[in-house]
Amino acid sequence: MKTKKLEKQAVERPRGRPANLKRGELQKRLLDTAEHLFAEQGFAATSIRQLADSAEVNPALVHYYFGTKKDLLVAVMDRALLPLAGAIEKLNLADSVQVEEIAGLLFNMAGKHPYMPKLITREVLMSAGETRELFAEKYAPRIGGALPGLLARQQELGKVDRSFDTGSAALMLMSLCIFPFIARSIAEPQLGISYTEKGREQYLSQIKNLLSNGMTT
Repeated sequence: MKTKKLEKQAVERPRGRPANLKRGELQKRLLDTAEHLFAEQGFAATSIRQLADSAEVNPALVHYYFGTKKDLLVAVMDRALLPLAGAIEKLNLADSVQVEEIAGLLFNMAGKHPYMPKLITREVLMSAGETRELFAEKYAPRIGGALPGLLARQQELGKVDRSFDTGSAALMLMSLCIFPFIARSIAEPQLGISYTEKGREQYLSQIKNLLSNGMTT
């Protein structure tokens, strides 16, 4: 009887921090899981309990490391978007920039965080509310909003064709680099696009070739 009672307690005892994971590894697991679930089913539809179950941790750990679910969403977006914003700011300080460099930054962010483009589409572009306001205030001015000025300066230096409207050019550039990750469920089986590391490298080389040489001979 005592043995059965101990077994029952072991089953019912809530999961804590996995013993084989360090603090940073656990935080990464939670962020990866949140990025995936928020992108696939939406922020509102994802509960802390579901997120914790998917990450195989106690829900209390989510609160311990990140606070509220909204705080976790901000952490997910910060992880992917703030390094990109910082890199774009560095390009703005450089004497000369190739458009291919900008494309590389955008594409590699999406390659490293493949669910982020879908998360932004779902929670920012197709929804109204706090997440859109957060994105518009904190990230958009430093990423997409910074590109027209960067491209305009390159036009003055003769690096970008002056016939391009810089706002339109910025939108096209982001579309080239970000849309492939939104369209993966169709692009992979129907177009034969590979999303492996090698496949992403090949795709980025195609983007750079298009930007450098165009598609016509």
